[in-house]
Amino acid sequence: MAQQPAPGERPNQTGQMLSMLLTLGFFMVVMWLLMIRPQQKKAKEHAALLKTLKSGDKVVTSGGIMGVVVSVKDRTVALRSADTKIEVLKSAVTEIVERAS
Repeated sequence: MAQQPAPGERPNQTGQMLSMLLTLGFFMVVMWLLMIRPQQKKAKEHAALLKTLKSGDKVVTSGGIMGVVVSVKDRTVALRSADTKIEVLKSAVTEIVERAS
């Protein structure tokens, strides 16, 4: 229960403001730990995956296309899937299923 100030006495507004700021800061830290940090970690892992991409790797794209990497350019990757050769953005590659030996 909150203590009522004596008549003629003002409540401590500085203390209330400090308490509110600490609570807000706590919630911001929790949000960062639960939402932003895991997303940053996942983005780093994806960037590392794209850097190691090379010809002969079997990959899966975000659209679900499975194929073998034919060539790697700056922004795109050429894939061979069945009898078709397609070019997709590097960022569309989500997983390397099998590395080239």
